Amino acid sequence: MTFTKQSILNALSTVTIPGGPDVVSAGVVVSATYCDGYAAATLAGDAVERLGASGRARLAELCRAAVQAEGKRLGGELKAVHVEFAPGRGTGSGSSESGVSGHAAARPASGSGGAAGAPGPAQNTAPAMAGVRHAIAVGAGKGGVGKSTVAVNLAVGLARMGHAVGLLDADIYGPSMPTMLGLGSMRANLLGNMLQPFLVHGVKAMTIGKLVDPEKPLIWRGPMAHGAFKQLLEQTEWGELDYLVIDLPPGTGDVALTMAQMLKLTGAVVVCTPQQVAQDDAIRALRMFQQLGVEVLGVVENMSYFIGDDGKEYDIFGRGGAERMASRAGVPFLGRVPINMALRANSDAGNPAANFEGASTLPRELEAMIKNVEAQAALASFKMGTERPTLTIS
Repeated sequence: MTFTKQSILNALSTVTIPGGPDVVSAGVVVSATYCDGYAAATLAGDAVERLGASGRARLAELCRAAVQAEGKRLGGELKAVHVEFAPGRGTGSGSSESGVSGHAAARPASGSGGAAGAPGPAQNTAPAMAGVRHAIAVGAGKGGVGKSTVAVNLAVGLARMGHAVGLLDADIYGPSMPTMLGLGSMRANLLGNMLQPFLVHGVKAMTIGKLVDPEKPLIWRGPMAHGAFKQLLEQTEWGELDYLVIDLPPGTGDVALTMAQMLKLTGAVVVCTPQQVAQDDAIRALRMFQQLGVEVLGVVENMSYFIGDDGKEYDIFGRGGAERMASRAGVPFLGRVPINMALRANSDAGNPAANFEGASTLPRELEAMIKNVEAQAALASFKMGTERPTLTIS
C-alpha cells in the first residue's frame, strides 16, 4: 500500500463542513501525518469552532471514515486513524476515537475502559514514586539498537551535571548493567528487607543481573517478570532522586505495561537506529507509550554514523532515519550517538564515564542528547502540573 500524507489530504478533501466547503479547502487542516499504518490529522479554525462539541465529534468521525476508506482503496487497511481538534483555539479537544487528544495511539489497551488515549488508564491511576522528581523510561521496539547504552550514558551524563540519579535495569531477560557499569564482583546487599543500590559512576543502580546466576536463563512468564520488576522498583533503597532512568526490555511486552501501572512517569525515550527495519519496530514502541498515556520525550538515533581512522564520516545504516521517523510521529528528536570504538570499549570495560572525556565527537553528541532529554523532561513536568517555573532575582 502506497499511503502518504497526501493520501490523508486527498481523503479529507471529500469531507465537507456543514454549510461550507470541504475541510481542506476551508483551510482548517493544520497538520496531517502518517507513519507505519498510523494516520493523524489536526483541525482548527473558526469554521470548526462554530460546529460545537457534537458537530466536531461528527466531523471527526466523517474524517476518520474517509481516511480509512482511502487506505482500503490503496490496497490495505490502516491500523488506526486519529483526528483531533487543536486545543487553545476555542475548539477544546475532540477526536474520532471518543475524545483522544495529544498524540495518543490508536486504541486503549484491552480492558482499559474509558475514553481512548489522553492519558491512558495505566498512567491515570499510577502513583508517583516518593522522593523521585523525574522517572524516565528508555525503550526500543527491538533488541540490539543500543537501548541500554543510551540508558547508561543518559544516567551517567545527568549525574555529571550534578543531578541525583538512579538507574534501574528492568531488562529482566537480558540485563546489561553488570557489564556496562563494571559491577563485576560486587554483591547486592540487603538492609532489613530493602536492597541497597550499587553506587557507581555517581549513579545509584540496581539490576536483576546481580540477583541471579549470571549464566542462568530467566525463563519467566509474565507474572514472574511483573514480580521481579516490582521488587526491583519498590524494594530498592533509592533515596531522594532527581532522575530515575529505567532501562526496559525491548518490544512492547509485560514489563512496560507493569511499569506504566505501577509508576507515574515523566516520560519515555525511544531508541532507534537509522535503518527502516529498526524504525518499523521503534514506532510500535513509541505508540505503546502513547497508548499507555506516557509522554514520549523524544527519539534518540543510535549508531547514527561512523568516523573512520581517516577522519571521514560513514553513514553505515543511513543517517537520519530515526530523525525522520520522529518528525512523522510528531515527537522531538533528542540527538544522535555515533558508532564509536571508544564507546564499545568503555561499555565492555564498565567505564561509561570515559565516554564524556576527550575531544572526539562522542562527548559532544552525548551531552547534546542529555541536555535535550533534560529540557523535554522539564516541559513534560510543567504539562503534568508537577513543576512550576521559578524566577530568581539577584
